[in-house]
Amino acid sequence: MDIVFTAAAVIALIFIVLGLGVWVFSGLAIVALLSLVVIGDVSFHRSGVILSRILFRAGNSWELSAIPLFILMGELIFRSDISDRLFKGLEPWTKKLPGGILHTNVFGCALFAAVSGSSAATTATVGKITTTELKKRGYDRRLSIGSLAGAGSLGLLIPPSLVMIVYGIQSEVSISKLFMAGILPGVLIATLYSGYLIARALINPSLCPPDSTQSISKLRSITLLLPVISLIVIVMGAIYTGIATPSEAAAVGVFATLLILLKERQLTFAMIKDALTATLLSSTMVCSILVSAALLSTAMGFLHLPSDLAQYIASLDLSPAWLLFTLAIFYVVLGLFLDGISITVMSLPITLPIVVQAGFDPIWFGVFLVILIELGQITPPVGFNLFVLQGLTGEKIGQVAKAAFPFFILMCTAALILCLVPEIALWLPTALSPPT
Repeated sequence: MDIVFTAAAVIALIFIVLGLGVWVFSGLAIVALLSLVVIGDVSFHRSGVILSRILFRAGNSWELSAIPLFILMGELIFRSDISDRLFKGLEPWTKKLPGGILHTNVFGCALFAAVSGSSAATTATVGKITTTELKKRGYDRRLSIGSLAGAGSLGLLIPPSLVMIVYGIQSEVSISKLFMAGILPGVLIATLYSGYLIARALINPSLCPPDSTQSISKLRSITLLLPVISLIVIVMGAIYTGIATPSEAAAVGVFATLLILLKERQLTFAMIKDALTATLLSSTMVCSILVSAALLSTAMGFLHLPSDLAQYIASLDLSPAWLLFTLAIFYVVLGLFLDGISITVMSLPITLPIVVQAGFDPIWFGVFLVILIELGQITPPVGFNLFVLQGLTGEKIGQVAKAAFPFFILMCTAALILCLVPEIALWLPTALSPPT
């Protein structure tokens, strides 16, 4: 039972340090140092030497370069009129469906997620257009906000995904295969969302009133969608054809975005300055957390915590279903208080060895983990998508959370389906075998 007390002590230490208001990246470093000194009985000097070497090594990881580049790509698009074009381009394709242009929330977020990698950026970019238009045309406010909250979380799952990059670096699995594994689960969740909107509209047509607004032709709409579609093809095509690694593809994506904005005469010095400033702030936060997580992972290794805990849980002889259920509850609870990247980097040194020991594919678990993290994006008190929508709509956070609840249930359903049919995540990586 010593290993259980050790794990409980480390987890308690994490919550105590973060509960004091310490920044996540410095909090993880503090926990790593205290774990070695207090729990592991390693001298303070030796602990400092060990962690300083790991800090330098983790900070020089080539894979980290993809993170600021994908963030920059999303920031440039956010400051353009591409979101407005997305709405206008999708409108004629969704207008005749039950639920009407509510589906632009789902399809728009799915498309933008494929060039963003961020849940908050996806929600904000699509929402700044659709929330105003849907309200003006008389669509049900709660259904409009809820569908955007749920669909915005697809930014974490549909590649390129920042959380998947972080997971791939920590778990040392192919980021290309992780990207590919997220495609079909992303389509599954989007399909569940659209199916729910269709069902609600058929049961209560007053939620989606007849829309007499004239739309552009479907042929014209394709031209409006071309910037996003071309970026998806360029970035994903570069990865899956083996022309570029994910880090190199991120650079290709930024270059292609600049060319598109230049062609559209939207690229200005002010836009570049604002995008670079926002990218610096976001990428510094993400990369510093990731580097400090390497310190925590090293400390856990010195304590033999991951391997010992995995052996202990294996000795309990839990069925795979009970193990996944326990981990799902664990991650949903973490999602109430922490962001997705923090959850990943703090928990993975402990949970990944357990999952691998139980016989689960680490690529499949990466997708499963991202879906569980997505749940945290739409649950209070730290659901980032809820705060983004509160700012966009002016609604109280409680009302936004209530609107998002049905989509929380749908995402739980998707996680269950993925457990029952793991091939949904594994088929594409196995069939196409993208380069590592």
